[in-house]
Amino acid sequence: MSSLSEFQLLAVLAQEMNMRKASERLFVSQPALSQRLQTIEKEWGTKLFIRSQKGLSLTPAGELVIEFVNDVLKKEEKVRENLYSLQSGVSGTLRIAVASIVGQNWLPEVLKKFVDKYPQVKISLITGWSSEILRCLYDDQVHIGIIRGTPDWKGVKVHLFKDPLYLVDRDITKPEQVLNTDRPFIQFKSDSNYYQEIQDWWMMNFKTSPKRTVVVDQIETCKQMAFNGIGYAILPAITLPKGGQSIFKIPLVDENNIPVARDTWLLGYESAFQLKQVQAFVDIVKEHISESSDL
Repeated sequence: MSSLSEFQLLAVLAQEMNMRKASERLFVSQPALSQRLQTIEKEWGTKLFIRSQKGLSLTPAGELVIEFVNDVLKKEEKVRENLYSLQSGVSGTLRIAVASIVGQNWLPEVLKKFVDKYPQVKISLITGWSSEILRCLYDDQVHIGIIRGTPDWKGVKVHLFKDPLYLVDRDITKPEQVLNTDRPFIQFKSDSNYYQEIQDWWMMNFKTSPKRTVVVDQIETCKQMAFNGIGYAILPAITLPKGGQSIFKIPLVDENNIPVARDTWLLGYESAFQLKQVQAFVDIVKEHISESSDL
């Protein structure tokens, strides 16, 4: 039976599918790595990888072994986390998945406070759309997720903050003025529920589609295009500077004159919240929100 170090070697090879890149990650020479792989394959009694000029590829037997290896390494990490939680102090790895917009605009300040207070904790961070963050949680890839919108989640839910939406432009000062401009409505690609909120607000107010629309991949591109007068955009407050910009920010309101806003939630399974590094992070988050609300 292969040791855990050999499992880690196989996992890296399967991730890189390249002997040179894998040897660099493992800090061993290519000949030494090749020799170790041959020894491991001999133990398993079958070929696990096929070499070619393009790199490595898994054999059918290799696919089965790598699936087993990844499962073992995942279980090993959980055991280590539980061992860390039994020890005094806060250490181990904190695995977080965060909606990109939160990861870019809100999380860095929180993480700075966390790593300053708990330097022994390693951070593993994934960013993406909220739907992708939920998938990471369901697949048990992370301890906690931070998402936008209203989650359908049966585990632990911690509400973090509401984020008002604004119509942003260099010239427009009232929402109805969008009907008179020839400049485009600039949108960024996002989860469908965010897009639907914007559509609902727009149709409630204007009963017609925008004259012109430009869709960009990133929210930062959308913001910069609006800030430079190329068009107008609807952006969440979390992305907007508090002052110093010659730009109009018009709050969106619904039919009851209530601000249209996006909720941000911290989610996880009950078992994850029992880990010391997770508890410590949640405490830092709550402190940060409390301090921000006092400003």
